[in-house]
Amino acid sequence: MFARGIEQHASGSSNVSNYVNLCLVTGKIGRKGSGFATFTGQGNGQGGREHGQKADQLPGYRKITDPAAREHMAKVWGVDEKEIPGPGQSAFEMLKAMGTGEIKGLLLICSNPMVSAPSAGDVEKYLRNLDFFVAMDFFLSESAEMADVVLPSTVWLEDNGTTTNVEGRVVRINGIERTPGESRRDWEIICEIAERLGRGKYFKYQSPKEIFDELREASRGGIADYYGITYEKIEKMDGVFWPCPDEKHEGSPRLFEDLKFYFPDGKARIHAFEHEGPNEDVDEEYPLLLTTGRVVYHYLSGNQTRRIEALRKFCPDPYVEIHPDTAKQMEIGNGQYVKISSRRGNITVPAKITKIIRPDTLFVPYHWGKTLAINHLTNPALDPKSRMPEFKVCAVKIEKTEQKEVQHG
Repeated sequence: MFARGIEQHASGSSNVSNYVNLCLVTGKIGRKGSGFATFTGQGNGQGGREHGQKADQLPGYRKITDPAAREHMAKVWGVDEKEIPGPGQSAFEMLKAMGTGEIKGLLLICSNPMVSAPSAGDVEKYLRNLDFFVAMDFFLSESAEMADVVLPSTVWLEDNGTTTNVEGRVVRINGIERTPGESRRDWEIICEIAERLGRGKYFKYQSPKEIFDELREASRGGIADYYGITYEKIEKMDGVFWPCPDEKHEGSPRLFEDLKFYFPDGKARIHAFEHEGPNEDVDEEYPLLLTTGRVVYHYLSGNQTRRIEALRKFCPDPYVEIHPDTAKQMEIGNGQYVKISSRRGNITVPAKITKIIRPDTLFVPYHWGKTLAINHLTNPALDPKSRMPEFKVCAVKIEKTEQKEVQHG
């Protein structure tokens, strides 16, 4: 099991494939107590990956380039197959396309690229270059502040639906019935936008259950087959594992028990890779590695958790973890403000001396925006397959400073 640490590299897809290789050659698959799983970065990250979250996918782990998958979805949606577009761009490539004017309008739903995207200073330029920018969010994030129109939505506690956990179990979310102020639920906002754009006949949903029932049909026959999963079965069984091909089926708590894999001959494939290392290596000017990540007190871009006083007290601002040997060499004391610089920008934060970090590496959490955003420094190099940015490593230098507050340049 792993999380973002091995994925957010320019070689992230190869890293993940090697974990699959390790799982296969050690026989830890298709058996109780064995398996392979990734901790996603957010709630229902697993469900989103299964049903078209990326712009080259269709529901059920289908590829948008697969003629059979396109034909199936056209029938479910009641559209001509030619209306289904080809593969789109990855998230960061979309942002860059806004900067060139290729993309002129944006509907941003509960995302905050001003904090979460690499080279955050460039992201601001990209968003400002849009002709029209609409943001849907429950709090005014750093990105939503830049929007032409903000549509207030609800938090997960105020909605109903399903989520899929790391083991592939589909569970129910039973929210409370409230929509504070002028807020509306995401799916209701999207349905009304579709109506105003003249496509309302495809979005005549009256409840999350109706949307889920369409998803059941959409994923039917796919690898992640939800067709046999109903709200009633989820409640009765305390969650249902996919694939679940029909309503009599009780789900599949463990994949590959028969050791048949998704290839014509049923055999798994082991792929070999040459180790490539980071896209940006250390040198005389930038002798240290910077890695970024999360802390337990904050969630994603911090748009929610930074508003909670108790959590802010535990972790009010970003900091840099430095190994004692590195700190001693540079005469840096615990709590002293230091300036970290990469080829893209710099940030000034207090030092936290700790043995849990390697001597050649610095760590800074990423949950803050504007002058506190560590992603002003990170490298936007992309994995050639997944198109994931290399958040987890870039070359930096560090120096003492007389400044007494967190800031970036």
